[in-house]
Amino acid sequence: MCEERKWKKDIHIQLANMKYTDSCIEILQNSDLGRAYFSDYEKAANMLTYAVVQENIYVALDENEKCLGFIYYMTNGVFGSYPYIHIVAVKEEYRNYGIGKQLMKFFEDNATDSSSAKYFLTVDDFNPRAKKLYENLGYKCVGELTDFYKEGINCYLMMKRRG
Repeated sequence: MCEERKWKKDIHIQLANMKYTDSCIEILQNSDLGRAYFSDYEKAANMLTYAVVQENIYVALDENEKCLGFIYYMTNGVFGSYPYIHIVAVKEEYRNYGIGKQLMKFFEDNATDSSSAKYFLTVDDFNPRAKKLYENLGYKCVGELTDFYKEGINCYLMMKRRG
């Protein structure tokens, strides 16, 4: 895994609106996850538009309001009770600057106010760098889902407990 580079600019994270949809689609489609599941523009657009309407997507913006990445999560996504990250994606040229970590921290700070929270995500077997990031942030593999989203691709279900 590449060492994290120093980010010299301030970013802020805010609820996404429709003006950021195209940027998020581009970021998603230029990721391993996007290439595996969302190479069709319309499918990516429909999914991200739905996330914006549901107010489940947040964008990381630089001082010029340029979208550098996003996180799509549901506060009650697992068993109707636990926060679940659906997608975290950072624009290719801004990866390894800690933006993904900042998005993850935002999620953990805002997805629930429960002192005994459990956070969930899945990560695909073709994405070992992301799995390593999540492990470094305290997520543990609690299961493997064979052919879960797509035949031939296995997912690791990961969980982190608050505190």
